[in-house]
Amino acid sequence: MSNGADFNDIQRRMDGAINAFKHDLASLRTGRASSNLLDPIQVQAYGTAMPITQVATVSVPEPRMISVSVWDKSMVGAVDRAIRESNLGFNPIMDGTTLRIPLPELNEQRRKELVKIAHNYAENARVAVRHVRRDGMDHLKKAQKDGDISEDDSRIQSDKVQKLTDDTISMVDSLLSGKEAEIMHV
Repeated sequence: MSNGADFNDIQRRMDGAINAFKHDLASLRTGRASSNLLDPIQVQAYGTAMPITQVATVSVPEPRMISVSVWDKSMVGAVDRAIRESNLGFNPIMDGTTLRIPLPELNEQRRKELVKIAHNYAENARVAVRHVRRDGMDHLKKAQKDGDISEDDSRIQSDKVQKLTDDTISMVDSLLSGKEAEIMHV
């Protein structure tokens, strides 16, 4: 016999939507250097594709500069080629076994595109949260119909599910406004 909504599961799923949204926002390049900007790059090394972090040390010596120290001197060319071909818009400068990657300033048009992308990510997060809410409400309606919970309990739990939803969506909105400010004022 069910006793209504599983609030721990609802909260966990809503937190999952928030975490996915945070991950999406972190992938937006705002003009500040970050060592994880190079994470998707695969280097052809020793006959196989390897993540750049397995052939070099990636660091951020300055706010607008990424430094890649290649461990094996023979791999410098392959790392340089992988960075240039990654479609991230980076042009590394070779300095011995170190590649310096200056991050270009973002222009106004690119900033607006990034804000639009951030808004799309936010809308996807809101939709995910609403799906969780719908599942919780459906579960409550079924429990009430089956006679597992009373109409009053159903209403109380529905209000609680709605409050969780409202709180989570306001968190999405505040994360979005923070990222939007970061993009526009870097």
